[in-house]
Amino acid sequence: METINRAIANPSVVLREEFDDWALLFDPDTGEVYGLNPIGVFIWKRLDGRHTVEDIYNELISQFDRVPEKSIDHINNFVSDLTKRGLAGQEV
Repeated sequence: METINRAIANPSVVLREEFDDWALLFDPDTGEVYGLNPIGVFIWKRLDGRHTVEDIYNELISQFDRVPEKSIDHINNFVSDLTKRGLAGQEV
């Protein structure tokens, strides 16, 4: 598993939030659409190059009840997947 320290959302990707706290990411360059659950939206909004995966995890546990300890691995995997798809990248 690749560890992502600080990721940044691709600025050309559009976030469309739905009424039920779910959202869609749309990459106009590739036409790819990617669905996000409410936790995915929470994470996406923190991909600004300033937050580490650990920062995001700590915010998550401070705002939500019963966050599993393995969630930090899930966050890292999610951010890695976004990066592989070109929806996010590494801050240089």
